Amino acid sequence: MYNNILIPVVLAPEHAADAALAVAKRLANTNAKVTLLHVIEELPGYATSYVAADFILRSRQETLSRLKEIAADHKGVEAEVVTGHSARTILSYAEENKSDCIIVSSHKPGVQDYFLGGTAARVVRYAKCAVHVIR
Repeated sequence: MYNNILIPVVLAPEHAADAALAVAKRLANTNAKVTLLHVIEELPGYATSYVAADFILRSRQETLSRLKEIAADHKGVEAEVVTGHSARTILSYAEENKSDCIIVSSHKPGVQDYFLGGTAARVVRYAKCAVHVIR
């Protein structure tokens, strides 16, 4: 069983966090910490001049609010929003926060990522802790 579970979350209807949270509930020790993590991709420097100054801040606040709504229904679940490249940031966060398990969802594969989604595949390959993939 695990003490510190990380669940990367994509806030899209086809990527509901419910399945990952159900798996986490089964895999977690009694007082385990579960973190819902959303990674906001960084905008390229040339694009930032075309975006309203407060857009990124508002987007981050709205995303955190949505994650907190999801977490509120589950005991011991926290919400976190970070900025960066999805796979690298998930892996760094897991290592820095001593996660002992990552539960990652994978979309139905296309030709470009035959068995797993691109982010899920990178997390599986490079994580230094256990990774559970769900569809």
